[in-house]
Amino acid sequence: MALNDHFLWGSATASYQCEGAWDLDDKAESNWDRYLHVNNLENGDIASDFYHHYEEDIRMLSEGGQNSFRFSLSWPRIISDINGTVNQKGLDFYHKVIDTCLRYDVEPFVTLYHWDLPQYLEDEGGWLNRKTCDAYLHYVEVCFKEFNGKVRYWTTFNEPRWTIFNGYLIGNYCPGHHDAQETTVGAYHIMLAHAMAVNLFREEQIEGKIGIVHSYTPVDGVDDSPETLKAMRYADNYCNNWVLDTAAKGEIPEDLLVALSEKGVDLSFMKEEDLKQIKKARVDFLGLNYYSRALIKPYTEGETTLIINNKGKAAKGSSKTILKGWFEQIKDPSSEYTEWDTEIYPKGLYDGLLRAQQRYGLPMYITENGVGMYEDVSEYVEDDYRISFMNDHINAIMNAVDDGADVRGYFAWSTFDLYSWKNGCEKRYGLVAIDFNDPKLERRTKKSYQWYKKVADSNGACIIRKAY
Repeated sequence: MALNDHFLWGSATASYQCEGAWDLDDKAESNWDRYLHVNNLENGDIASDFYHHYEEDIRMLSEGGQNSFRFSLSWPRIISDINGTVNQKGLDFYHKVIDTCLRYDVEPFVTLYHWDLPQYLEDEGGWLNRKTCDAYLHYVEVCFKEFNGKVRYWTTFNEPRWTIFNGYLIGNYCPGHHDAQETTVGAYHIMLAHAMAVNLFREEQIEGKIGIVHSYTPVDGVDDSPETLKAMRYADNYCNNWVLDTAAKGEIPEDLLVALSEKGVDLSFMKEEDLKQIKKARVDFLGLNYYSRALIKPYTEGETTLIINNKGKAAKGSSKTILKGWFEQIKDPSSEYTEWDTEIYPKGLYDGLLRAQQRYGLPMYITENGVGMYEDVSEYVEDDYRISFMNDHINAIMNAVDDGADVRGYFAWSTFDLYSWKNGCEKRYGLVAIDFNDPKLERRTKKSYQWYKKVADSNGACIIRKAY
């Protein structure tokens, strides 16, 4: 049984990860520009050079059977300085991208923020500063009015959890801090900014729908004991609920706030007028990025430990998550894991979709799903492992739809090989290969590109189905 004819079959990118042109056409410096340059780390100065290849990339996407393209706008490319000066060259670039999509009958699915904060705001405290919410509101107002009528699908933020947790708690992303108080303040401000944008969208009667994109991590327990169920609730609040409950229900989980207070986090920065904004800002849909679930057991011992493997095979097995007093995440010995310690578990997507359907009752889009691998792109990439991965996850979506989940689109991560944050360019996700050693950055399709075209053309009818 195929999915319906209105289903969006697409792929996804992000501005910093693919555009390059980091200082062209009056673009302001971003937090990632500064962080990676100062620390002498591999960066996205050029990346996939989408800035100069967008026409080719969108054409190839369309020729690959895809009817939607998820991409993000770069805030520092559009707003030049802390005074809110608009950079017309930045707007012109995105007009060209959007117009190219429309010319190829590709639906633009636009993310307003995918982690590249203007450095002039980072200098003022970034997401720790309430004024960043106001600056964000100005930025999104410019975008709403500029692209209204061309864009029908908007999302406010991509993965608030990772940009905040990695930046302020785990410390492996910019600005590289390790502070629970800062993490809580940053998380609150980013969800407040989200709410302000949604409310503006309604007030200005912008055409289309607005949602948020979350790094969805369905939570499973090692057993059904009361202790495990309690640990799972802690884990679900940590991984999911502070984003999804806030966006879909207008409510920050009360028991999470109690637990934070018990850990000594000062919540006095939360204001009644902000909570009223959050309460009325309910999204039209949820964008869910799915890579894996979290398998949880009760906390036993040890300090809070948060280690993410950004080094691949050189650090395989090093990832670790312990939240002292809350929960521990463990590995399932029967599962397969990537070189970056990501569990391959398609059933987690099925389970997660049904849970989200029951909890929120909103339309859902799988806004990212893919597998990062080492690949030799000097020859044709026969990525059967990616085909198997995507088949099994699309099968999970189709099973969930059969069982009542309202899923309306699937976006492979990623459209082409790109810069993968601290993992650099060696971790490849693309349906299209790019040789980053080639000055021309030639694009060549992988086997998965042709396979995905068949899937999209058939609305999933060619997926090898498997029941759970």
